[in-house]
Amino acid sequence: METSTEQYAGIKRGDGYAVGDLDDLGDGPGFRKVRKGLEVTAFGVNSIVMPPGIESGAHYHELQEELYFVHRGAIEMEFGDGSIERLDEGSFARVDAATERKIRNVGDSDAVYLCVGGKDGYVGRDGRVPPGEEQRVRAIHELSREQPQ
Repeated sequence: METSTEQYAGIKRGDGYAVGDLDDLGDGPGFRKVRKGLEVTAFGVNSIVMPPGIESGAHYHELQEELYFVHRGAIEMEFGDGSIERLDEGSFARVDAATERKIRNVGDSDAVYLCVGGKDGYVGRDGRVPPGEEQRVRAIHELSREQPQ
């Protein structure tokens, strides 16, 4: 049986991390198994490469809420209530588990989007900073506060 380390040879692994590129997870259209390739255990995550004009079938989930992020291209999401939303590069969409949705590539090139799914919500702010890094982390948070709300 092939392990994820063998199957995803391009993924770099270290003590407590894995780093890779979309192409390290497969080629051509369809699902790129990010969770399996990077050995993510806390939530489901896939990247999908969808050619122009392709539409997924409608689906929903029993338990997991999903978050979509469009990395490249443009897609439309059609929801169970009949509404349609266009998502261009950089766009996000959150969809409740039971909400029916289908996706179509409305651009002229491959659309690439990331889908993250999970259940049971936010665990709180549990981040910690190693000694000596406090000022660096504070600077990033201050940049966020400077952005218009």
